[in-house]
Amino acid sequence: MGIKFIKVSVVYFVIGILLGMYMSMANQHVFASVHAHINLLGWLSFAVSGIIYHLFPRVGFSRLSIVHFWMHNIGLPPMMLGLFLLLSGAESYEFLIPIGAILVVLSVIVFAVNVLIHIRSSEG
Repeated sequence: MGIKFIKVSVVYFVIGILLGMYMSMANQHVFASVHAHINLLGWLSFAVSGIIYHLFPRVGFSRLSIVHFWMHNIGLPPMMLGLFLLLSGAESYEFLIPIGAILVVLSVIVFAVNVLIHIRSSEG
């Protein structure tokens, strides 16, 4: 699972950087929070999770890593889309933010449980 996390993190990285470039070129910085969240929750968090899953195969090959992967990837895009649309003035899509956020938070809890259950002090 580690490699899959790292590959997906790179996709989030490209999206975050492209959004940052758009904001810079258009002098439109209202989307800074979307840019930051994509880079933090997409690129950085996913890359670090992937590295942990790669370094500790017992953690990476558990069912919890699969749950983490899918919950995070199902939650983050609608959360970011909802925030983007809200900041664009389309307030009717604000409902996407808490739905996505709940999934992302739950996925982080699943990650934490996975690490705490499967990493032994003799491995690190």
